[in-house]
Amino acid sequence: MSAPVTPPLSLYVHVPWCVRKCPYCDFNSHAIQGDIPESAYLNALFEDIDQDLALASGRPVETVFIGGGTPSLMSGEFYQTLFEGLRERLDFAADVEITLEANPGTLEEGRFEAFRNAGINRLSIGVQSFNPIHLKTLGRIHDSAAAHRAIESAKKAGFDNFNLDLMHGLPDQTPDEALQDLKTAMSHEPPHISWYQLTLEPNTEFYSRPPDLPDDDLLWEIAQRGSEYLHLHGFKDYEVSAWCREGKASRHNLNYWTFGDYLALGAGGHGKISLPDGTIKRYWKTRQPEAYLNRIGSRTAGSANIEPEELPLEFLMNALRLRQGVDESLFYERTGLPLASVAVQLQKLRDDKLLMGDRLQATSLGQRYLNSLLERFL
Repeated sequence: MSAPVTPPLSLYVHVPWCVRKCPYCDFNSHAIQGDIPESAYLNALFEDIDQDLALASGRPVETVFIGGGTPSLMSGEFYQTLFEGLRERLDFAADVEITLEANPGTLEEGRFEAFRNAGINRLSIGVQSFNPIHLKTLGRIHDSAAAHRAIESAKKAGFDNFNLDLMHGLPDQTPDEALQDLKTAMSHEPPHISWYQLTLEPNTEFYSRPPDLPDDDLLWEIAQRGSEYLHLHGFKDYEVSAWCREGKASRHNLNYWTFGDYLALGAGGHGKISLPDGTIKRYWKTRQPEAYLNRIGSRTAGSANIEPEELPLEFLMNALRLRQGVDESLFYERTGLPLASVAVQLQKLRDDKLLMGDRLQATSLGQRYLNSLLERFL
């Protein structure tokens, strides 16, 4: 089995440090103790990517996403050196999209200009809320004023392509408060908004001591009112929790949802690669920062092939997050499997009005019950 079309290639870079662990966060993030070892981490990243160059197979990197942790804790000089080294090793597309996650509480004057000078051309600013009570409940290190300053500083530095991260369904949040966060965000004229519901994830403080969250009726009202507001202001929900103005969708995230490939770099990073023999492999890096720094050579902690019988679910759980879905032909292009291999399940979903008739796209009902829909492919 071999996919007939090589998927686009992205790069994910993980920065594992943050100032303080938020109570809802289940990402690989570690509160800093003293100074961040920028130089040592650069050396480790370069050793790491040198071991993985064969996985790129000479393909150009179309997008880069730097996540965390809090990547904006690192200096502009760190990113300048990082991308100089990466460009020596990898072929970057001429129009490469390079996104950095930024926390408003870590951005002193001049930091955004340094990021732009390093080649970063898109930001994802983790506002989460403009409400001071909700910011305190979420354990954020910034206040509303810092969020406003960060957004305007980013725009002043020349970032016209940026995302504002907002959460809804927060502890004791009312629909009016959730809508006010969107209205406040809109005052900054963002081209992209990630607006997603707070969920209680295992191994988090909120999971062990659950806060009082809005009930299902309130969550539904928040979602409906927020959706109407964003549509009214020219945003389209191209993915379950992602909204954008025309032409401003996150190319990196679109590569995830269309089952593209991505290299993993940094402590706890995850990657997915289609190999020349048709094998599709997921792999992950050493999680603990100290272990990652001190390891020699490859930092890959493990890998697993996606078996043919797992591919339909793996593909569809990504593609069906997209509101417009994908063309049926992409299933074969990305998996190497004929669409006929899932024809029975697809027809049943269409009979049940959960899937559109001429493409791999969930109906409104299917989007609402997406997890149940996907269970048909287990």
